Amino acid sequence: MSAPAVYVEIMTVEAIKHALEELSDPDRYEVAHWLEAMQERAWDCQMERDFAPGGPAQSLFDELSREIDEGNTMSMEEACREQRRAGLK
Repeated sequence: MSAPAVYVEIMTVEAIKHALEELSDPDRYEVAHWLEAMQERAWDCQMERDFAPGGPAQSLFDELSREIDEGNTMSMEEACREQRRAGLK
């Protein structure tokens, strides 16, 4: 069996879009699934960086922890119940 093709030159976004349009449906679905998984991994990495000690979201995490410690939060169930009572859905 021969080795898979290796693209040495850089493809433009337009060339990639055109190539995707030429794929069979099963291959296009496979690429779409792969892209979605790649986006999910990128999101997870971003969240890890943002909420790591010293990250840009650390202050939000600290504030939430403080509110929990002070008893200034409610469960999701309680919040939904209150919204229903207030007429918010």
